[in-house]
Amino acid sequence: MPKFAFKKNYILYLILLLSAIFIMVCLKFNLTYFLVSQSVWPEGPETINNLTLNYTVDMMFGELYVITFVTAIKITLDFLKEHKRVTDLEKAQLETELLFLKTQISPHFFFNTLNNIYSLAVENSKKTPKIILKLAELMRYMLYETKNKRQSLENEILCIQNYLDLERVRLNDNVEIDMSISGDIQDKEISPILLLTFIENAFKHGVHKNIGEVKIEIDLSIKEDFLYFRISNPMPLKTGHKERFDRSSGIGLENVKKRLALGYNKNDYNLKIKNNKDKFIVKLKIKVS
Repeated sequence: MPKFAFKKNYILYLILLLSAIFIMVCLKFNLTYFLVSQSVWPEGPETINNLTLNYTVDMMFGELYVITFVTAIKITLDFLKEHKRVTDLEKAQLETELLFLKTQISPHFFFNTLNNIYSLAVENSKKTPKIILKLAELMRYMLYETKNKRQSLENEILCIQNYLDLERVRLNDNVEIDMSISGDIQDKEISPILLLTFIENAFKHGVHKNIGEVKIEIDLSIKEDFLYFRISNPMPLKTGHKERFDRSSGIGLENVKKRLALGYNKNDYNLKIKNNKDKFIVKLKIKVS
């Protein structure tokens, strides 16, 4: 079967199968006739002393029935084995893609933060040690706490707060951060650094590409098994910034969409993104139970 039937060489498989059955019937007849009894076919319609066509056809049909039954069992077992192999392979591919998408986030975030630290170090700013400490806490979280598919919502919010503290120290009074949390965050889980992607995007495009004071609004509300997340930031003022915002922000959002699609069922989340003249708004409803 593996050499012929599974390779769709059905004609040769059938010829070999019938030939094997015919040889087996001949062997059975002779062994029975010479070693057991000369009445080879006692249950048959006639007594035979030699190999007849009726006997051969009858025996071949009987053996073919048995072989068909065994073949069906083998095909079923092989199908289940192949299905499991494909399922395991798909699962491994999804996990690999999820890991790849997560690794796309961390280096990008650290690269931007290290650039900020470099600027402050050049200025001999007293903020530098505090920012390095916050960055170390974030690195510890991202390196050691994001390997699992889910992370506790408490740790995720703590990571967000560390990031916001880092931005507050660096930006001083140039940005107003309004963050509110409501509901019970205990015993809730979420995909690691998922929300942080939206927040980093808001600072990158809503704060760094605007002049003067800007406001970032973040709201996390937990109701039963779902987290309702909302973040808004001002749109970049300059045309060039807007064009770059559309390109780079699109890449980050596509990353998040893929992570949601791979890591959650369709009914477990709902992502809405609004882009108007003044504000860029992201709303995410996601299951955290």
